Amino acid sequence: MSKQTQKNLREETSRRSSNSGPQTGKIGVLLVNLGTPEGTDYWPMRRYLAEFLSDRRVIEWPRAIWYPVLYGIVLSRRPSKSGAAYAKIWNNERNESPLRTFTRAQGERLATALADHENIIVDWAMRYGKPAIKEVTNSLIERGCDRIVMFPLYPQYSATTTATVNDKFFEALAKMRFQPAVRTIPSYPGDSVYIDALARSIEGHLATLDFEPEKVIASYHGIPQSYVQRGDPYEAQCYETSRLLRERLGWDDKKLLTCFQSRFGPEEWTQPYTDKTVERLAREGVKSVAVFNPGFVSDCLETLEEIAVEAGTIFRAAGGENFTHIPCLNDSDDGMRVIEHLVRRELSGWI
Repeated sequence: MSKQTQKNLREETSRRSSNSGPQTGKIGVLLVNLGTPEGTDYWPMRRYLAEFLSDRRVIEWPRAIWYPVLYGIVLSRRPSKSGAAYAKIWNNERNESPLRTFTRAQGERLATALADHENIIVDWAMRYGKPAIKEVTNSLIERGCDRIVMFPLYPQYSATTTATVNDKFFEALAKMRFQPAVRTIPSYPGDSVYIDALARSIEGHLATLDFEPEKVIASYHGIPQSYVQRGDPYEAQCYETSRLLRERLGWDDKKLLTCFQSRFGPEEWTQPYTDKTVERLAREGVKSVAVFNPGFVSDCLETLEEIAVEAGTIFRAAGGENFTHIPCLNDSDDGMRVIEHLVRRELSGWI
C-alpha cells in the first residue's frame, strides 16, 4: 500500500469518526415534573390545559367524544377558574408557579450534590409547558451527553404520569440521528429512603403544632377506576406506600388514612375521596386533622390550594377545628436525599 493510499485512509477514518456523533463522555441527568402554565391569565392557562387534557394517557376517551367536550366546554370555562386558583399560590417574586420554583431548586441542589463528578450535567423539564422535554434533551446532547438518566418525578407509577413522561422523552429520541444511551428511573413506592424521608417530614411537622391530629390523611392524586381495571398499578402502589409508612411511624390504619383527590369528569375515580373524607370526619366529631401528599414530589396547585386551602375550609365548615397541611418533600434535605439516592443508584456503572 502506497504512502498516499495510507494517508487517504487515515483522513477518511478521521472524517467518519468526526461525524459519528458526540463522544465526549458526559452524562445527563434529566428531572421531569408534571408541568406548569406560564401565567394565571386566560390564554396561558388555556394553552397549558389544552396540552395537558389532550394527552391520550390522561384522558382515554375516544377523541370524537372528548374533543368536542374539551374545546367546546372545558377550555371555555376552566382556564379562568384554574387561573384564579393558581393566583392564590403563585410565586409572585419569580412570576412562576411553585412547581417550577421547587423543580428548579431540586435540579440545582442535585447538581451540587453530584459536583464530585465533573462529567455529569443536571437539568430539568416539564411534561406540559416549558421547559419542554424535547428542548432540554436536545440541549443535553448538544452539551456532550452521550448517556442520559431520565427521572419522572412520580413515586407511584401510573400511565397518566410516568408513562406519558417516558412517551415524550422517547418521542424526542425517535427523531434523532444520534441517540444517547438512556436509563429511566422507575417508580419507588416502597423505597426505604423515600419512606423514611416521608416519616421524618411528618414527625418534624407534627412536632411544631400546638395540637395532636386525631387523624393523618395520605392524600394521593386520583385516577379513574376504569384505568385501574385495565391494569394501571397506581392504586396498589399508593396503598403500598401508606402501609410501609404506617409501619415506619408505628401507626394503625385508623390513625393514617389513605384517600384520593383531584377527580375530574363524570367517571368514578379511586376512592375514598379526600374532600368527602375530611367532611365526614368533621361531622363524626373529629376536631384535628393533618393531610400530606406522598404522591407529589413538589408542592403545587393540588397540594397548596386544593388541600391546604380547600380541604381545610371543608373540614372547618363541617365542624372541625384544627387542620394542617404537611408540605411535600420539595428541595428539603430529606427530599434531596431521596432524589440523590435514586439517581446515584441508576448511575451505577456509568460513574
